[in-house]
Amino acid sequence: MHPTNDGGPERIRPLPLAPPGLTSHSFDLGAHEQRRLAAVLDAMPDLDVLAVLDAETQAHRMLYSGLDAEQRSTYRMLVDAGVLEAGADGGEAGGGTPGA
Repeated sequence: MHPTNDGGPERIRPLPLAPPGLTSHSFDLGAHEQRRLAAVLDAMPDLDVLAVLDAETQAHRMLYSGLDAEQRSTYRMLVDAGVLEAGADGGEAGGGTPGA
């Protein structure tokens, strides 16, 4: 019998058997991350998540504002390649072409 990872029937799949003399272990990082996040949020009851996200969006707009034509072209190329994310409003930083 193969050991399986927990997480419900849709996530069960056999784990490789450990070599003789060794024991195999599995750790559900998703559940661990949820517990860690819950602990962080419990420890910071005054944390305003929406304010943090708004501040990050504003910082993104400020970072990519005032770009010249070559910088805008490079920015667009990086967004199209998936290296950078476009602005939170679905467009580029600042709700249009950065630097414009």
